Amino acid sequence: MREQTGRGIDAENKRNLVLPGRGRHTGEALDGATMPLKLIPEIHRATHRIGVHLARIAGLGLNQPEAHILAHLASFGDSTISQVHQAFAHKRSTLTSILDRLDARGLITRITNPRDRREFIVRLTASGKPLAKRAYRELESIEKHALRHLNKKQLEGFAETLKALESALKHPGKI
Repeated sequence: MREQTGRGIDAENKRNLVLPGRGRHTGEALDGATMPLKLIPEIHRATHRIGVHLARIAGLGLNQPEAHILAHLASFGDSTISQVHQAFAHKRSTLTSILDRLDARGLITRITNPRDRREFIVRLTASGKPLAKRAYRELESIEKHALRHLNKKQLEGFAETLKALESALKHPGKI
């Protein structure tokens, strides 16, 4: 008789579980774990692969957060630091480090907001604009290629799933 691991998956079948695109899973689940995670590993892997892809682009010389921020500026134009923070949810110290690197390379500048001197506006420089456009086009190409076989209903469902995940993480005390 087989030992039950919960929810109808026995120990032998769990050890021999074949995950899509990744071969046979042979690890043991933690106590109480009854099934593999479905969403978070896929999001992590896809995000990692985007970063690897961006790093391979010849001549771009940007890491993933730098490319995303430049693409954001290419798309939306001048943005306050708060707007960039809202767009990507980086920790403030992490965002400052990224902006410092982009500034040191002469790709962006930070100017005082004339409407509120307590706030800074992030602006692409003349040398940053072409690189920002390339980063945007590359991210757009990845997205178009990845989503080309999905219909409107599937895209809406995917967007709702991502919103639900983000919403849950905005309120970690409720998890």
